[in-house]
Amino acid sequence: MEGNRNNKVVKYRKPLNINIGMVIFAVILIYTIICVFMYFTQKHIEGHQVKMGSLSSNNIYRGIALRDEQIVTATQAGYVNYYAREGERVGVGNLVYTLDQSGRLADYMASENAGAALSSSDLSELKSEILGFANNFDPHYFSTVYDFKYNVKGTVLKLANAGILENVDRINSAGLSELVSFCQAPATGILIYSVDGYEELTLEQFTSQLFDQKTYEKTQLISNELVEAGQPVYKISTNEDWSIVIQTDHEKAAKLTEAEFVLVKFLKNQDTSWGEVSTFTNVEGDIFVKLTFTNSMVNFCTDRFIDIELILEEEKGLKIPNSSIVEKEFFIVPKEYVTLGGNSDKYGVMLETYTEEGTAVTDFVETTIYGETETEYYLDDMVLRIGSDIIKPESTEKYAISKRGSLTGVYNINKGYADFKQINILYQNEEYSIVKSNTQYGLNVYDYIVLDATTVNDDEFIYE
Repeated sequence: MEGNRNNKVVKYRKPLNINIGMVIFAVILIYTIICVFMYFTQKHIEGHQVKMGSLSSNNIYRGIALRDEQIVTATQAGYVNYYAREGERVGVGNLVYTLDQSGRLADYMASENAGAALSSSDLSELKSEILGFANNFDPHYFSTVYDFKYNVKGTVLKLANAGILENVDRINSAGLSELVSFCQAPATGILIYSVDGYEELTLEQFTSQLFDQKTYEKTQLISNELVEAGQPVYKISTNEDWSIVIQTDHEKAAKLTEAEFVLVKFLKNQDTSWGEVSTFTNVEGDIFVKLTFTNSMVNFCTDRFIDIELILEEEKGLKIPNSSIVEKEFFIVPKEYVTLGGNSDKYGVMLETYTEEGTAVTDFVETTIYGETETEYYLDDMVLRIGSDIIKPESTEKYAISKRGSLTGVYNINKGYADFKQINILYQNEEYSIVKSNTQYGLNVYDYIVLDATTVNDDEFIYE
């Protein structure tokens, strides 16, 4: 038995070996987890540096042209043949078209002019027409192709039939004189060979539906077509004064009305002209702006819908994101109750308080001024309370704090905490605002503000 006790086996335990690499890895892992947790749980406050800038707004509109347009109708049935080009100025008594009851005049004039050559001046006129179209063609406005087609056709007809009045005797000998009526212009003006129902439209008749080009119908008056008595054969615009009407919002209409005149760029040919502003609001509340011009009518006499750009002065100032803007409430106090501290340059009020014994005492309480009117200050509401009495300096008059008002501003973080600064917005679009610079209680260039005002509270410290 004694031998068995001496032979007892004791299990050997290995010493604990600590791997320093594993320790370092564990520490780094724990630190990373803590950092990630803190990142996702704490507020993220991002700053934005204030800089000078400007905002460009969308000032491109499609307008409707209004002109003094007189529709001329056929006095009898017959085939119309034009002898003046569309867009050409004619005088009183100038031949515009013939009305042929037989329908044979066009064939007769074609046979008479067969083999006739165009003169150098005639060719020059056609070349000018073609080059003008080629230089100004925009594929976004394909309808101009049809205008060009009718312009060239009108020019060719005018050149081909230029001698019709000299060929009256031959027309008589052909037995056509009694069947052909020569129709002259009733007034001096610009010829237009189309009608669309907008000829007598006035500003006071405008609705939003008029701008829908899907429902717009334009009837082109074509040479050698049969017309009935009373049907339109052409129209003549007798006045160089004309207008373009656009639809806009109240803010833009007010700005244009204040300007009285605005520089307009015509996108068709990039020309510019000054337009006089007038406005109209219909019963539906739609606002229309009429721009009246004294020139350039002939360049757009065949166009009813015209694309324009308003050349307005851009608002310049401090450019800030709209996400930085916040509304904040303050106490409003008469200016005569605000004073400087006895031995400081800090503003404040004389606040009346009571001791434990019920004795009234007056203490100077420093408070920041955030804005002002002619008679009142906007004061910080962090140190004052509703119902507190303040004393007018060098007087016994009291004022009970109760009036409140809000200011528009941003949070300035130059000093490491969120400090409200009032702003005066000059112009605003969907993303940015232009605010007035160097105001007494506002911002300056290169100030830092909170990018998202909803991420901070007033006077909150910012850790970057």
